[in-house]
Parts: sequence; C-alpha cells; structure tokens
Amino acid sequence: MDHIRDDGELLGRIERHGDGWVALDRLGRRVTGTTDLAEAEAALEELGLGYLAERWELETEDGSVQPVRIVEVGPERVRVKLEDFGAIDGPRRLWDLPNPAPPTLRQR
Repeated sequence: MDHIRDDGELLGRIERHGDGWVALDRLGRRVTGTTDLAEAEAALEELGLGYLAERWELETEDGSVQPVRIVEVGPERVRVKLEDFGAIDGPRRLWDLPNPAPPTLRQR
C-alpha cells in the first residue's frame, strides 16, 4: 500500500511480508526489514524525500560510472540525467530506468 505524507506527497510503499510489513522507498528499495506497520510508516516518515536530491551515480551498459541526478520518479520508471552542475551548455543525457531502480543506480 502507498504511504502518503499529510501534505499528499507519496513517500513510498509498505508491503506485507509474512507476519509483518516492509517499507520501500520511492525507488523500490527496502528501508526496513520485516517489522510492524507503525514502525514501517515511521521509517518512511523519517526518511522523507530528501534522498532523491542527493548525489547519485549510474553504472552504464559500457561499465562507465556517470554522476547523475534523479529528475523524475514514477510507478514504472526512474528518470535520471547526467549531472551538469548547473552548466547551461553542458551535455544533455537522460536515462530511463525501471522502478524498482536497478542496483546500478547508487548514492555517491
């Protein structure tokens, strides 16, 4: 089930796992192990959404590692762009990844 903040922002999902619950962030990654519902909800509230604005890297198909920023997270895909550090004339490159995000997308 979706876990939505009081302001209407989706923080992640909470899924049934055996006798308990597991919290998943917007990228489909586990935030908790199996726990009770209240703890899973609290973990997503504490995590918030700030991690989406952090520095990320993507290991591409050719094995190179590129600095990226997350620009969009939807139920089916995660869109990242090559980090341009604010340069208006920098190279533009976008990657569409599945959601849950693959392990090739990592926080730096």
